[in-house]
Amino acid sequence: MKVLKFGGTSVGTIQNIKSVTKIISDGEKKIVVLSAMSGTTNALVEIASCVKNKEVEIANKTITNLFKKYREVVEELFENINLKQEVNIYVEAIFNKLTKISSQTYNELLYNTIVAQGELLSTFIFTKYLIQQGIKAQLLPALDFMRIDRLNEPDNFYIQQNLNRIIRNNLPADIYITQGFICLDTDGNIANLQRGGSDYTATIIGAAINAEEVEIWTDIDGMHNNDPRFVENTQAISNLSYEEAAELAYFGARILHPQTVMPARTANIPVRLKYTMCPELHGTLINNNVTDKGIKAIAAKDGITAIKIKSARMLLAYGFLKKVFEIFEKYETPIDMITTSEIAVSLTIDNTTFLDAIIDELEKFSTVEVDENQSIICLVGHSIVNHNKTHKLFNVLHDFSIRMISYGGSENNISLLVNTKDKVKALRNLNDYVFESSLIA
Repeated sequence: MKVLKFGGTSVGTIQNIKSVTKIISDGEKKIVVLSAMSGTTNALVEIASCVKNKEVEIANKTITNLFKKYREVVEELFENINLKQEVNIYVEAIFNKLTKISSQTYNELLYNTIVAQGELLSTFIFTKYLIQQGIKAQLLPALDFMRIDRLNEPDNFYIQQNLNRIIRNNLPADIYITQGFICLDTDGNIANLQRGGSDYTATIIGAAINAEEVEIWTDIDGMHNNDPRFVENTQAISNLSYEEAAELAYFGARILHPQTVMPARTANIPVRLKYTMCPELHGTLINNNVTDKGIKAIAAKDGITAIKIKSARMLLAYGFLKKVFEIFEKYETPIDMITTSEIAVSLTIDNTTFLDAIIDELEKFSTVEVDENQSIICLVGHSIVNHNKTHKLFNVLHDFSIRMISYGGSENNISLLVNTKDKVKALRNLNDYVFESSLIA
């Protein structure tokens, strides 16, 4: 059995819903993971923000507008009177719930409940549409099997046991539909896997059922060798290893949730990125195979803050780095890049929630400099640090200042830190140096 995931754009219009139906109707059993319809999660986040700020009138106006959109979708999508009535009743119940919530006291549980409604709506509507089309479809509510533990990690044993039990005990179906993104926490409250988490849901499910393959269907024809939003004539990459894909996802390749690869790699299940509008295209296949050496792709991650920690006491002091890392551990703030010299350490973070407190503690034994508005540019490929043409990428040093370079920490990744205002130029210049110069083997 395969697991197919479709994002919000893929189910964002009537035509796209019909296209997805055609893709999945190939006679093979599968589990289909759906995101909320495009625009819905943003609207729900806006509603949650209004509730938090006690702007009940604005929240209800947004709820009314979103309800109108869904009524129009149902009206156009359904011809069967009974199914249309059933879906309208469900949709109305969801929006009545949102209206009731809009005047309640805000907390994290309320936020999670609000943003979960998008996936509940899309999966119910789509399942009933498949039934109208004569397809044997069943809804598998993610809240019946998807759970995270107290560390906010997937509870894999719980998921595997409950999902397989539900499938065994459910009515026979060719296609099972479930929600991406949403889950329960260990207390039984609604939680989620964060924005973009539907990809993660798909590979968690794939590992739980030992799927033949996980397919991530989206609005682009695979993972590209550079960011097509900023660089012209980028190309889809036909094959990536798990390690290469994980590096690119973490460092800014927006097509894939950063944690998506982990469950698939552990279970050795291939992941294929596919284009909803052109299903015949190969896309990008991610598996355990390594193809070619040299740089395959470039990605960029914004919102980076660089911290330089300087102290004469660092010289020959074996406990200095330990003190530094303990501060970041105390405030649960991960570090992306790190470089060291005799008397200084430079590192980067992307979570500045506790930045002021971190600086206060570091300044007790060092001088601290902070540079905000930085971007990490990541170059990824198999064994690139050993490739005989990799040095050509350093031509970019002629173009503008590089704040940090991370080289050698991974054989598959070289990272450069630049000011965000230089990011687009860096991506384009690196594209010329790397790909136009035939750096890929």
